[in-house]
Amino acid sequence: MEQKKVWISGASRGIGKAIAIEFAKAGYALYLNCREQKTLLEEFKLQLETEYRVPVEIFVADLGNYTQVETIFSSLPPMDVIVNNAGISYIGLFHEMTPEAWKQILDTNLSSCFYVSQLGVQKMLPNKSGRIINISSIWGNVGASMEVAYSTTKGGINAFTKALAKELAPSHISVNAIACGVIDTQMNHCFSEEEMEAIIADIPADRLGKPEEVGRLALQLANAPEYLTGQIITLDGGYI
Repeated sequence: MEQKKVWISGASRGIGKAIAIEFAKAGYALYLNCREQKTLLEEFKLQLETEYRVPVEIFVADLGNYTQVETIFSSLPPMDVIVNNAGISYIGLFHEMTPEAWKQILDTNLSSCFYVSQLGVQKMLPNKSGRIINISSIWGNVGASMEVAYSTTKGGINAFTKALAKELAPSHISVNAIACGVIDTQMNHCFSEEEMEAIIADIPADRLGKPEEVGRLALQLANAPEYLTGQIITLDGGYI
């Protein structure tokens, strides 16, 4: 049986790294991306190849730039699974946000999802199979004060997921999203100890989520029945 292949963006740390580990455990060939942490991604590649004996290719590129994405995907084989995880956050007052910051977060979080999915789907369609998994956020479901742009991009990913799932269902390609709650990653280390304690106090599970929990759910979605599509699955410890 031919080895399955997975593309994972934002894979040098945090959720993307945890997802890559779970797919490596399952024996997938990995195609990993980060925007600028080349050394981290190279070290991670060596770790995965050594521990799990799977082939790993790495790509350092800004996925918010269509030309860079097109260059990468022109040389890739068809993927069995695409995980759109690349993302950045922005915490600040809406009226103080610059147009440049707004554009950057839209390009990184939302446009990258469009570019990668479109180019990846073009190679999935002839095989009439595939899985697309988008990493979203609970703030895409309900919105967050001081995170208007971030919430907007994640809400866009949710709508993108539902619409694309309907379009691709006849081609046996499923599209789902994981709406993450507060996960214990570097992205959330911007909060003070007191702020984090207050957040945890509001989470029924009484703790932050673990990146490996997102990774395990992503792998489950990759193996889920084809009929499971167009879903925004919330993973938040009961927070929202």
